[in-house]
Amino acid sequence: MDSLFDTIGGLPVHALVVHAVVVLVPLSAIGAILMALRRSFSRRFGTIVVILSGAGAIASLVAKESGEQLAERVGEPEQHASLGNVMPYFAIGLFVLILVLWLVDRGIPANVSRPTWLIVFAVIVVIGAVVATWWTFRVGDSGARAVWEQIVTSTNSKVG
Repeated sequence: MDSLFDTIGGLPVHALVVHAVVVLVPLSAIGAILMALRRSFSRRFGTIVVILSGAGAIASLVAKESGEQLAERVGEPEQHASLGNVMPYFAIGLFVLILVLWLVDRGIPANVSRPTWLIVFAVIVVIGAVVATWWTFRVGDSGARAVWEQIVTSTNSKVG
């Protein structure tokens, strides 16, 4: 198990990196929607959104690989593994959409409106952002349920 994706300081890499995915992909999606709606946002903050989205895509790849390593140790939660195997496609797809929108927006002079084809593409970016966020939620929810549902249902709450 001495893999780069197995453990860090005795903790599973997967448990550490999934939090980056859960934060970066939806945050990038919000940035993508703002970029699609306001070209001034795209020109001003697009670089940051592209970097966040790229980091989210890389984190999703690391989460997938580290999840496979963790599954070798503890067993594989089938639904979560199936959803998680697809997550990098959504994160990379969102990254590509954001990158293209940002690059095209940068090439249009500030005093010129977006052409119709780019407005249509911006709508596609919004749809991609919503879908990537929804998939991130599905993967995260299935992982949380795989880890915690049995523990929570078998214990009594000490609150109250």
